[in-house]
Amino acid sequence: MSKGSTSGRLASVSGFADDRLGTAGFLKRNMRKIFPDHWTFLLGEIALYSFVILLLTGTFLTFFFKPVMEEVVYNGSYSPLKGIAMSEAYASTLDISFDVRGGLLMRQMHHWAALLFIGGMMIHMLRIFFNGAYRKPRELNWLIGVALLALSLFEGLTGYSLADDLLSGAGLRITAGVAQSLPLVGTWLTFLLTGGEYPGDEIIPRFYSIHILLLPGILLALITAHLILTWVLKHTQMPGKGRTNDNVVGGPTYPSFMAKSGAYFMFTFGVIALLGTFAQINPVWLYGPYTPSDISAGSQPDFYLAFLDGSLRLMPSWEINLFGTEGGTLPMSVIIPALLPLGIILVGLVLYPFAEQWVTGDRREHNIVDRPRNNPHRTAIGMSAVTFYGVLWLMAATDVIAANSRLSINEIIYTGRVLVFLGPAVAYYVTYRICLGLQRRDAEALGHGVETGVIKRRPTGEYIEVHVPPMESIEAQVRGKEPVPILPGTAEDGDGEGVPAHNGKHHPLRRLRAMMSRAYGGEKVPLDGDRDHDGHGEHDGRDRAGRAAVGPGTDENRSP
Repeated sequence: MSKGSTSGRLASVSGFADDRLGTAGFLKRNMRKIFPDHWTFLLGEIALYSFVILLLTGTFLTFFFKPVMEEVVYNGSYSPLKGIAMSEAYASTLDISFDVRGGLLMRQMHHWAALLFIGGMMIHMLRIFFNGAYRKPRELNWLIGVALLALSLFEGLTGYSLADDLLSGAGLRITAGVAQSLPLVGTWLTFLLTGGEYPGDEIIPRFYSIHILLLPGILLALITAHLILTWVLKHTQMPGKGRTNDNVVGGPTYPSFMAKSGAYFMFTFGVIALLGTFAQINPVWLYGPYTPSDISAGSQPDFYLAFLDGSLRLMPSWEINLFGTEGGTLPMSVIIPALLPLGIILVGLVLYPFAEQWVTGDRREHNIVDRPRNNPHRTAIGMSAVTFYGVLWLMAATDVIAANSRLSINEIIYTGRVLVFLGPAVAYYVTYRICLGLQRRDAEALGHGVETGVIKRRPTGEYIEVHVPPMESIEAQVRGKEPVPILPGTAEDGDGEGVPAHNGKHHPLRRLRAMMSRAYGGEKVPLDGDRDHDGHGEHDGRDRAGRAAVGPGTDENRSP
């Protein structure tokens, strides 16, 4: 077949579609849409492609999995469990692993894709948060992202519990206990999930329906809405040369972005396939079937739920008896660790864009994101949250840490109770100081140039290091910094109050808002102006800070 005939047939098909659907203008307009090139913008695609792999592998598994809790006697290929009574759900999981061709690979790929999906989403949200890409006009997209994260945690829980092995059953027992501890609705919620007293005979079928029908449908709808909003609102971009709030610098959808995305999908698929092939995960045949009377040592959930397990382990015993011994009991040692950490994280994520807008009074549209160092308070708050999550995550392994160290489990738990409060505070202070230090380094690079490592001797005998101006791209990125907005009229005036008056009186809420705005906003480290020159001497006409600056700064000579 000739090249001309192929092109003619493609043109004929395209003309047929355009005559009936009017797609030519739409495709021409959208295929030329520009996407920025910064590598961090690909982090969200990890979650997207992992979700696609989850759908594909999950569809395969549904052909063979039996979500039935009826007891059967196993007579499959795995000899150590032959003749053992178990649920049909667990037996079908063993059959998938040992008797279905490619079944174990699909199971492991599905599990690894789930971990990568949630992990990629978390990293993507951290990038959005630290860059301030949630600001107007993208608040709705941020809220959709938070909803996706919350639903994904529950989706992971329901899928993790389907195998009905001893490890997942222990997590299911904790889940049922948490649900039962909720005031007023706890008992009814537990009966709804289990079909009666725990463990009942309905929890696996009901979790299965939720896992393969309800939650995937909602997730797919939210992901679609998220992508549509990203497309319509155009992508944010890092500050740099030629970049403004009114343009996007990068490559077109076709062929640049499509080629990169296609390659990135194949790379993600390849990594998950390799992990599924060579990295064993969730070997349910080693755990055995779940029975409510058994428990295994060293049990931990997947990483995304480990922080809840850690909070349960750290919480001291505490319950409240209402109306004496005849009234109801509130098991606070379960309710608080199960709901408070998750509530702090999710509610904080939902409210933060609007709280920042209220504090700064900034209602402008932002298509240029911040470098994390240029908003030190936001970055410090984010690192505090990461530390809070990290401490709770680590405390989910208290028994494993104690078994592999000379520390007692009580010492580890007491240390964790201190770190869960002290750690975020220390992380806030350290991160804030690091951000200010990085800002000062940026100012130093603009004012004095970049160190070259070349030492030069002056005619007077003085030794100096040769500095060069930074590259144009780096200078443009640094000069793209904008001061964090501050409420009008809250800067300190002559009387030092700096609080706008309202009918001659200072309202407490207005005073609080003004104080927060002054602390959160403003320019912390100016890029220009007089600054200390670290003992290099005053300006004498030789160069700024008395150091030699030679040669132009170009992108070909990269600065450190």
